[in-house]
Amino acid sequence: MKILVIEDDQTLAKNLKQVLVKDGFAVDTSGTQENGLAQIEINEYDCVVLDINLPDGSGFDLLTDLRKAENKTPVIIVTARGQVEDRIRGLNLGADDYVPKPVDSNELIARIRAVIRRNSQSALPVIVIGDLTVKPAQHTASIGEFTLDLTAKEFAVLEYLAQHNGQVITRTMLMEHIWGSNFETFSNVVDVYIRNLRRKLEKYSKTSLIKTIRGKGYILGKYEK
Repeated sequence: MKILVIEDDQTLAKNLKQVLVKDGFAVDTSGTQENGLAQIEINEYDCVVLDINLPDGSGFDLLTDLRKAENKTPVIIVTARGQVEDRIRGLNLGADDYVPKPVDSNELIARIRAVIRRNSQSALPVIVIGDLTVKPAQHTASIGEFTLDLTAKEFAVLEYLAQHNGQVITRTMLMEHIWGSNFETFSNVVDVYIRNLRRKLEKYSKTSLIKTIRGKGYILGKYEK
């Protein structure tokens, strides 16, 4: 899942990015309203974590512009402005959640996953593909009665493939969605993670769940040409 953090406090933005990346998210950051809007225009995000006090304007204005443009990307406002009036305003403008600072990182991650589940048809509570079961809410995957031992990034790759069951996913799509916008185009990191996932899946499954479509990418589930 890909997150945009719009926060002018560089230290806070850096720390939040580290926490989210460790939990398997791809994260972009922005320190201004203008740059944040520009990134949203050219990228597809699963959630935006938005501060209100930005150097070139208000996060409320950014949120207003998003909703006027009919952009339905989930937005969580995380701000030191915790007054009831500000919360009401943020929610009325279309925010999906409003969290006063300071916020516990585990709570914020849980809130991010919750708003993504509520707002995305593809982020189903449980995804079942053959004998594979993926549970995004619990951050777990299993084959039959066996729970897979996956790293955060391995689960993120598997979840993304499962959400697009039956669709060919290119290496670039995986890189952008799992690792974010700053990645090496010719990196073999995707191949490494796909290989590790296959090894772990095939330990318990009798079928090859992840297929390579030559010249196109990877697919989880049945491939219809």
